[in-house]
Amino acid sequence: MMDFFKDPVLVAAALGSGLPLLSMAVILIFTRHDQRVSATISVGAIATSWVCAVYLLIKLWDAGAAVQYQAPWLIADDIVIPFGYLLDPLSLLMLCIVATISFLVQVYSLGYMAGDPGFSRYYAFQSLFAWAMMSMVIAPSMLQLFIFWEMVGLASYLLIGFYYEKYSASQAGKKAFVMTRTADIFFFLGLIILVLGFGDLGIIKMNEAAHAHTLPPYLITISACLIFGGVMGKSAQFPLLTWLPDAMEGPTPVSALLHSATMVAAGVYMFSRIFPFYSQSAEAMSMALAIGTITMLLSSTMAMATYDLKQVWAYSTVSQLGFMVMGLAAGGYFAGVFHLTTHAGFKALLFLCSGIFIHEYHTNDFRVIGKHGGRSLTIPMVCMTIGALALSGIFPFSGFFSKEAILGVLAQHPNKLWLGAGLLGALMTAYYTFRLIFFMVFPQGEVHHAGHHDSAHGHGHGEEAGDHHGYVFWSMAVPVMILAGVTLVLGFSQSSLEHFLMSTVPGAHGAAADAHHGGEHGAGHYMLLISAVSLAVGGIVWAYIEFGRKGAKQEGFLRRMPAVEELFARRWYLDDLLRKALDRLVYSGLTNIFTRNDRRIIDGGIDGICEFTVGSGRFFSFMQSGLLQQNLLVMIAAVALVVLFFLFS
Repeated sequence: MMDFFKDPVLVAAALGSGLPLLSMAVILIFTRHDQRVSATISVGAIATSWVCAVYLLIKLWDAGAAVQYQAPWLIADDIVIPFGYLLDPLSLLMLCIVATISFLVQVYSLGYMAGDPGFSRYYAFQSLFAWAMMSMVIAPSMLQLFIFWEMVGLASYLLIGFYYEKYSASQAGKKAFVMTRTADIFFFLGLIILVLGFGDLGIIKMNEAAHAHTLPPYLITISACLIFGGVMGKSAQFPLLTWLPDAMEGPTPVSALLHSATMVAAGVYMFSRIFPFYSQSAEAMSMALAIGTITMLLSSTMAMATYDLKQVWAYSTVSQLGFMVMGLAAGGYFAGVFHLTTHAGFKALLFLCSGIFIHEYHTNDFRVIGKHGGRSLTIPMVCMTIGALALSGIFPFSGFFSKEAILGVLAQHPNKLWLGAGLLGALMTAYYTFRLIFFMVFPQGEVHHAGHHDSAHGHGHGEEAGDHHGYVFWSMAVPVMILAGVTLVLGFSQSSLEHFLMSTVPGAHGAAADAHHGGEHGAGHYMLLISAVSLAVGGIVWAYIEFGRKGAKQEGFLRRMPAVEELFARRWYLDDLLRKALDRLVYSGLTNIFTRNDRRIIDGGIDGICEFTVGSGRFFSFMQSGLLQQNLLVMIAAVALVVLFFLFS
């Protein structure tokens, strides 16, 4: 025990990841009825976790090697399953991202959730999520990662369905839980195959063995493809992408925390975590590249056909996750992780800005917000525009640098189809992003400055929602301004982050860094840069012509193609296809088989035993006369026969 306290790194890792769990327990058991104390405990715990995360990042910045702590957890014969912490550049960076976003969201929630009857429960669930996510990030083995991966799924279910009395919210929570758990079946099967074929699920050992070519190629391919099923579920990749837009039913800070910045990025993080393992299978990388590209393009089209503020950002999240997967699958380890980092900042910014508008006007429809004077909320409007510029990839905002890094990697791929898809995605992203911005900044027709009391949509969260100078507003505005500042400066840390991240990843230098640097010089790089920026600016201009300029009809080109607009609005009918598959395969297929098995075999077997018991009882009842004298006579005769048998045998 004394050795534990002598190691400040170990203390910081244990304290930082464990405090939110303690916070959750204290809130649920002792302080649930006192909102002020519950919030203080939760915010204090996550603030301490943030301090620990920053300390670890600074302390181990120049460590040069991964720091790992492990102790035996489960022992069975020759199999020893450890539990511990893995602190390397990737886990330290992600730990800081999770702690920072969690802390800012909890501070923001002090205003957004003020007056909500479930205030303490909300903070308990926030603490549960923070504990699960941070523990997952620093897990040294795939089994430990999988355990906390499932805990993250539980926390997301509780937060998405936070307004459980609302039918759509409870359904959204169940949909997210079922779709991600279905994908996790494949993840778990991949781990089983890997432990049977390799015998170890340690992340460092897996990566080193794959890089040293000591693992059979078929084992890597099969397990990598199955494990990618978990990525498809958690990071909402095709075809399991429709749960994430529905998950916007939770409170807006939940959307910022779970479904933009950290939780859905867990899949991409896991891909990055075992990138050297994945990079040894060309088949797995090609599959991931195709799925990421399809996801990016489909979700971009869906964002063009919705008027729900949060759903636009949800679709853009799916799109950007697809973009990250494309970068990683094309060999760009740093590019994918860097875009994950920048996206965490500007997407949390966009969601939290949206929360201020929703809190003020009680509607998610950005057309209504625009017509009720949404642009008069200067701080969230300016900050949302900064986030939109970053999402669109405009210099000097952070998204420009990370998108350029991914496009540079795609440009090195022999098949230029992927680069073309990436450039098309950049155009569509800028278009649908500024479609929303122009609706809010340049509303056409009659504009009402009526405030939040005129709309009856959504949930009320506090009595001072309209007080722009009070505690409620500034508790939301300050985190937004901090994130806007991060979005402005984070992109310029590209070179230092690249040097930091590439130091301990076997094989990543050849697969990612060289490809990235290879496109940094020469006319090809500048042409790509000019093309990407031109397409992004073109998308903004296109959106301005249709939605921003004076006298614009604000209908868009899709209105002239009703069938296409319906296709995009209905999510390419993916939900309908999944529903039909569910009805035919599960309800009509497996459910019928299980029902017949239950009725004929299980119930029939039990009924048969009962009938046999009753029948045998009736049969033996005929041998029973009910007369005591006869019973005694039979007993004496039986005993006499037994005695005679032993005497004369």
